[in-house]
Amino acid sequence: QVMRNTIYLNFLNLIWGFPAPIVFALLLKEITRTKLKKTIQTISYLPYFISWVVAASIITSVLSPTTGILNKVLVSLFNIEPIYFLAKKEYFRTIIVIADIWKGIGMGAVYYISAITQIDQELYEASKIDGAGKWRQTWHITLPGISGIITVLFILRIGSMITIGFENIFLLYNPVVYSVADVISTYTYRLGIEGAQFSLTSAIGLTQSIVNFILVFMAN
Repeated sequence: QVMRNTIYLNFLNLIWGFPAPIVFALLLKEITRTKLKKTIQTISYLPYFISWVVAASIITSVLSPTTGILNKVLVSLFNIEPIYFLAKKEYFRTIIVIADIWKGIGMGAVYYISAITQIDQELYEASKIDGAGKWRQTWHITLPGISGIITVLFILRIGSMITIGFENIFLLYNPVVYSVADVISTYTYRLGIEGAQFSLTSAIGLTQSIVNFILVFMAN
């Protein structure tokens, strides 16, 4: 169950979290007003520098069934009974994925923004003369221009398919959602720190490293 949860959460992060910084970087590229672009970039960076303790507190407050803004909106607009999102198995994984995207999208986009700035601007000028619109420029110039960094980061992401962050899940999960939220990192924490089974947790950590290496090799 722990292995299944780890792989499934990583798969969701790969499907939704990996493309998010790419899309964000492409959208930023289309903003021509420098001050607006810098403001959006700065705002997007801020969550990355917030510790998961603070981020988890914010998420818990927003999703609170009594004082959370999300439940207040649902009650006022749709007359729905307050929902304890963090105690619902069907919502927990989605919350984790969205929280990861929110926290890392700004800093993750830095790699792609840097790669986009290295693309020869004459290619865009030539494409305009040929009648290419923004979509064709993105598809035929921008994406091929950043395909190298996309490939490298994708390989690294594949190589961590059985490794997942500890703090975000540990600070948000509870025994009610263990069946969908308990992953290798939280499981080894309970075994090693709370259960003092240090040899077993060391073996689990070594196994993760070996499997991750094999995944990186295969993906490459």
